[in-house]
Amino acid sequence: MTKSSTKLTNLSEDVLTTMKRASLGQVLFKTARIFNEAALARVQAAGGPPVRLAHTQLLPHLGTGGIRATELARRVGISKQAVGALLDDMLEWGLVERVADPADGRAQLVRLTPAGLDATKLGLGVLLGLANELADEVGADTLARLHADLSVLLAALEARSRG
Repeated sequence: MTKSSTKLTNLSEDVLTTMKRASLGQVLFKTARIFNEAALARVQAAGGPPVRLAHTQLLPHLGTGGIRATELARRVGISKQAVGALLDDMLEWGLVERVADPADGRAQLVRLTPAGLDATKLGLGVLLGLANELADEVGADTLARLHADLSVLLAALEARSRG
């Protein structure tokens, strides 16, 4: 496949709709959305925090060591203001705390609290449970291949984004 886009012309509305639904991006997006929505519902049913999908994009980058909000925004690809609003929610729920950055007293780090660490463990358990259920439905080998193939795709896309 070439690096340029493919020009599509003279497509009926039905064909265009079918192509949109079948596109790799749409399949990936819809799969991730449904998976994440199911996970969030289970976390909340288990008494977890009232996080929304927007908060979940921060979770892989938060730990007990701390990270600057600007770095978090860079990693997630959203504005510092949007990250700040999401962190304010998480602060209110007791999941994160802001502490002085020991490397720069003017800056702050955000890190998980013990409650945030517990919520992270709850969420990871839910994700593992969902993955196990899907392995039962589609087959463990199929799910393992999918994970491996998506990891290769992710690495390729990340390499492209680095230039």
